[in-house]
Amino acid sequence: MPWRLFGLIVVVGILLAFIGFNLDNTCDISFGFVSVAGVPVFLTIFVSFMLGMLCTLPFILFKALQKKPKQEKSGKSPKKEESSGANAGGGPYGID
Repeated sequence: MPWRLFGLIVVVGILLAFIGFNLDNTCDISFGFVSVAGVPVFLTIFVSFMLGMLCTLPFILFKALQKKPKQEKSGKSPKKEESSGANAGGGPYGID
């Protein structure tokens, strides 16, 4: 069974139930100089969520466009430091 499709069906079902239960619940939205009356609560929540995602979009794009540091490609692997007598135990003071 395709689990992604099943998950999508469950999420859509939950959203439809949420919308159905909140059809009668309305609120007034004030923009300072203009007031909108009778806006359904579910619409207010979804618009707020979409605006929040829209505000994070520049940060995601900036992170994706940043140049990643290039790793040096050489045929040689880095040499391991030889352990001296003082560091033979593995710790910085030779007590491990």
